[in-house]
Amino acid sequence: MKIKLVRSVIGRPENQVKTVQALGLRKIGQTREVNDTPAMRGMVNTVKHLLEVQE
Repeated sequence: MKIKLVRSVIGRPENQVKTVQALGLRKIGQTREVNDTPAMRGMVNTVKHLLEVQE
């Protein structure tokens, strides 16, 4: 699945900032393709309000 960071992590709780970093996203607009595993789904679900997800 493809994930894209569309909102800033500034002012977000520390766990959300760390989750976005763990997904490999650093800048707004950056896109990354990740495996569709339960672990990745959980991480994406934690910060779904900051991401755009394509199956």
